Amino acid sequence: MGKNVLDIIKAEFHLRVIEESLARIEQCLDSLSLEEIWYKHNVNTNSVGNLVLHLSGNIRQYIIAGVGGAADTRVRDKEFQNGYSFSSDELVTKLTTTLYDANETVSRVTLEQLTEEVTIQGFPHTRISAILHVIEHLSYHVGQITFYTKYVKDIDTAYYGGMDLDITS
Repeated sequence: MGKNVLDIIKAEFHLRVIEESLARIEQCLDSLSLEEIWYKHNVNTNSVGNLVLHLSGNIRQYIIAGVGGAADTRVRDKEFQNGYSFSSDELVTKLTTTLYDANETVSRVTLEQLTEEVTIQGFPHTRISAILHVIEHLSYHVGQITFYTKYVKDIDTAYYGGMDLDITS
């Protein structure tokens, strides 16, 4: 049973991170102008561009370093700085690289490693909690990016376009 659970975790990570979240962020970035990507409404909000940099940093820290044991080189404050002008394509490339590296890291985790403790941002985690954190954290920011894109562009992202979501069986 344990092996089956591990396979499910790995498959869910791939689905939620690569197939859903990356595709949605890429769709939103493709819809936004460079000015819209880097726009901050006020000092208490983040631009979409900063959110993408933040996700890349967070996922590298939690999965590649925390779960995988690579060196943690994250400088979190830089992710939120003003003055960046990375294009949509550059942001997608950065995030894609991070997400595929993270997916590869998760794909190598063993059942025994899932419950081992690691320290991330100075806090104790198990590898499974780090994996769950990344799925949740990524989903949260994908929602913010989606809301902003829909609000600014007045579009339906149609993530589930053409699907009957009322089917129960």
